[in-house]
Amino acid sequence: MNSLLYGFLNTPPLWKKQQFGLQQFEFPNLSVLDSTPLNLPDNLRLGHQMELLFKHLISSSENFKMVFSNLLIDEGKLRIGELDFILRDSPTQKHLHVELAYKFYVIDESKSEPIYRLVGPNKHDMFFTKLDKLKEKQIPLLHHPSLEKYWEASGINPFEIEQQCCFKAQLFEAIDSVTSIRPLNTDCIVGKWLNFDAFTRPEYKSFQYYIPKKIEWVINPHNKVPWSSHYETLLDINMRMLKEQSPMIWVKKDGHTLKKWFVVWW
Repeated sequence: MNSLLYGFLNTPPLWKKQQFGLQQFEFPNLSVLDSTPLNLPDNLRLGHQMELLFKHLISSSENFKMVFSNLLIDEGKLRIGELDFILRDSPTQKHLHVELAYKFYVIDESKSEPIYRLVGPNKHDMFFTKLDKLKEKQIPLLHHPSLEKYWEASGINPFEIEQQCCFKAQLFEAIDSVTSIRPLNTDCIVGKWLNFDAFTRPEYKSFQYYIPKKIEWVINPHNKVPWSSHYETLLDINMRMLKEQSPMIWVKKDGHTLKKWFVVWW
């Protein structure tokens, strides 16, 4: 479980400081080794697991206190959203509203602007739509009337809450290119992507491969996994292509070089 905590904590923010009118939350210096054990339920989707990791790391910090998490917002019988986290900054006693996002994007160089180049590997998710949702829906929800009871009970003035986001990402550039994504954080580029036809090329036949579970996408590749040949991996990926699924693969080029790739179906 420490590898997951390390993976989450060490994933860079998609931008630094403030961009797009959104301030990035900065984690204090934390030692994962000092944190208490954490067990993540296997049946949770990746986003919920990342929320639990965030909570766990905040609980290990002396700088922040978790005041509320996952505050549900309803209008009558209709649920319109939720706030991820309300934190208290212990040194300053200020309150923060933090929205969490942890994303995997491939960089589509056919688009002109960096914010439009980031696309989910299955093409179901795009950064610019997530950015719009954060700015137009999630951030304004802080002032929804249904939350007044929480502010009154805790003595918090919602108009004094600073709004931030913790937007972490792993980015993958096309296999044969080096791309520019500024003003986004180039430290987020951790691997390559290619389509199935490109993956069949002869130069990849000598490598070994492992298809990680989704929760393993967060961590760095390591050797303690059952590696497969190129041919075995092709058969497995081919079945996923038929379902329009784009798997991450770990690539072992020799005994020491380990890489992350996505093989996309499109």
